[in-house]
Amino acid sequence: MTTILVATVKGGSGKTTLSTNLAAALAADGAKVLLADLDRQRSATEWLARRPADAAPIAGAEWMKDIGRPGPEFDFAILDAPAALKTRQIEEVVAFADRIIVPVAPSALDEGATLRFLRKLDDIRAVAKGRKPVGLVGNRVRAGTRSAERQSAFMAKSGHRCVARIRDSQVYLDVVEAGQGIFDRSGSRIAPLKEDWWPLLEFVRSG
Repeated sequence: MTTILVATVKGGSGKTTLSTNLAAALAADGAKVLLADLDRQRSATEWLARRPADAAPIAGAEWMKDIGRPGPEFDFAILDAPAALKTRQIEEVVAFADRIIVPVAPSALDEGATLRFLRKLDDIRAVAKGRKPVGLVGNRVRAGTRSAERQSAFMAKSGHRCVARIRDSQVYLDVVEAGQGIFDRSGSRIAPLKEDWWPLLEFVRSG
């Protein structure tokens, strides 16, 4: 069983969008997935409540007060962490994770907070030794724009690997409203979006 922590200290970076779409992608591939909501805003929990009955099943857990232990029946547990984590809380959630995904929004305002979070991760021995790999995900990318160029430059200088770039699309708003991820749908509009996720899924599945 692999535990994936999706975390950053900056709100609005697309953390829950990544968590829910990743859960849906793994479930659509036949994996048994637990989506654990650590955020008191309950966005992931509410997404699960909207999930259609005929969609690939995803189990849910609310761990806002205490982090639980995923059962052995699951292939993946995805932890959707809250923003503004304190140092002690970062250490606590990282202790449960096998891999850490950090979304990076295309905003100069987010860079300082994201860099401070990455440095706190680097202070954790298991991260510094590479036992808990960190993957950056460029989120809401608009190719060819100055914000996308700045986002790429920031990730390149961060000291951690960018494992995927997820383009900006209205589709993500549509699927989250329906309790779905893009891997729950098909069609010519969806296919290019799925391609963005293959590198991230490879990172998550790598042993």
